[in-house]
Amino acid sequence: MKRFVYFGLMLLMAVVYTGCSSYETYGDKKEQEQDAISRFISAHGIQVIDEGQFVAQGETTDTAQNQFVRLSRTGVYMQIVRKGCGSPLEDKKRTDVLCRFLEQNIQTDSILIRNDQKAQLYSSSMGQYVDTSQYYDKMSVYRSGTTFTASFISGMMTMFHSSTSVPSGWLVPFSYINVGRPENVGDETAKVRLIVPHSQGTVDATSSVIPCYYEITYERAK
Repeated sequence: MKRFVYFGLMLLMAVVYTGCSSYETYGDKKEQEQDAISRFISAHGIQVIDEGQFVAQGETTDTAQNQFVRLSRTGVYMQIVRKGCGSPLEDKKRTDVLCRFLEQNIQTDSILIRNDQKAQLYSSSMGQYVDTSQYYDKMSVYRSGTTFTASFISGMMTMFHSSTSVPSGWLVPFSYINVGRPENVGDETAKVRLIVPHSQGTVDATSSVIPCYYEITYERAK
């Protein structure tokens, strides 16, 4: 009888040990996130510069050298591809902004959603596949000094992530770009590339501790 009790206890300890050893803490997930970001940076030949160099360069990043600046306050890595036409968002005003974008899961190296070219995405709300290239994502942005807040009005991000919350990482570039509307020959929308840690990402990225890569254009709505 004692032998059965002994083996039972040993089996229980083995089960408990296995469960504990397979459990991932938040700290573990953050380490995995940072490892994934480091691999992404290395794999894509990204040159990371600090904010001091970024300011010295006139708050620009050299795309020929594939420079991204790491912004220490948010942990977001940003490359300004085009500063954009027009002017920065006005203080104490709310502005509707149109976006084209690509969203990629850095850990799995898979594209989650995009509306920057023809792609199909199933919409549960519409009950059908839709051509994402027909849509801009539209968000309402309010500026108060150096702080920006926003919510999605319509578009693929809301449909895919079931939330109107704009990732904080998407708002970081507004301090450095113009948001205009191309009207003349040579006018271009602002374009950035971002590496966004989960803490600055979508509700899904935040809950799952997933870093994402974005390519985004910003254009002032009519």
